[in-house]
Amino acid sequence: MDSPPTDLYGLTRPELHALVDSWGFSGDHAALLWKHLYLGLAGSFEQIPELPARVRSRLASETRIGTVPVSRETASGDGFTRKFLLALPDGERIETVLMRFTGRATACVSSQVGCAMGCVFCATGQMGYRRQLTAGEIVSQAVHAARALRAAPGPHRLRNVVFMGMGEPLHNYDAVMRAVDILRDPSGLGLGAERITLSTVGVVPGIRRMADEARPAHLAVSLHAANQEERAEMVPAARKWPLDELMDACRHFCSRLGRRIFFEWALIDGRNDTAGHAHAVGRLIRGLPAQVNLIPLNPTAGYSGAPSRSEAARRFQRILADGYGLPSTVRQRRGIDIAAGCGQLASPR
Repeated sequence: MDSPPTDLYGLTRPELHALVDSWGFSGDHAALLWKHLYLGLAGSFEQIPELPARVRSRLASETRIGTVPVSRETASGDGFTRKFLLALPDGERIETVLMRFTGRATACVSSQVGCAMGCVFCATGQMGYRRQLTAGEIVSQAVHAARALRAAPGPHRLRNVVFMGMGEPLHNYDAVMRAVDILRDPSGLGLGAERITLSTVGVVPGIRRMADEARPAHLAVSLHAANQEERAEMVPAARKWPLDELMDACRHFCSRLGRRIFFEWALIDGRNDTAGHAHAVGRLIRGLPAQVNLIPLNPTAGYSGAPSRSEAARRFQRILADGYGLPSTVRQRRGIDIAAGCGQLASPR
């Protein structure tokens, strides 16, 4: 059986040069191809006429530019958020979100089709796990967002990528880290380490591996509860990686890399937004170089909880700051009307 064509989005720049070199072509051709993939945002080999015909012919016969077609695009009433339902070659679909802020734009990308972690308030967790995404399928989402920006008013450069879409990034570690390497290449999209954030529910081996490999990206840990029993009810993965093990891994990450860690807390009315909960969070992460991102719960069909009121969020912040010296932000909600917010992404079969 013939091997499938190589997805160029899944290759690092050295790998692309090695492939072109193995065909007996010049490194200049590889450099030109890379430039058109990530600066020109070419979607086909015909859009790179500077390449000699023999090079384009070889590329067309053995590789592909893994552009993912849009099945559906939805714009939020806030005017700043667009959600794309993208079709993968095997018929599966994923959601990617493009958010614009003043002077910058962020792509929220998926790392899996579905998710195996099963967080009770998350639409992706409610749909279950289907398969991993390849590095090329992850990179293609960022490239798609960059193309969409180029065609729209406002900021034209993709500044940030957050792995907060469908899936658990550290459950697909190798593909995600390869994608990060490709996105960071200074000759391509050129995203700095401070512009990439991975969000995990607490996959302890992945956190430790990130630290030991000194991976250049921010880490955000979805906490949501500050004791093991409550957390295991909301985040089933906590039964495999208990809270004390998670916090040990977070301390290892901070001490090994000298880097701040982010903790995410979905504020659920009456469930985890009391003063007692805020004090418990403060005691749990006190002493770590950390910031807490408070995210009023976004609605999903499979969970009946409601977002906390603004006064509860402000009280939570005051306690963290005054009692424990912990900075926090209340996440700006974007795209809720089109189910593009944190925890709302899913895809139909």
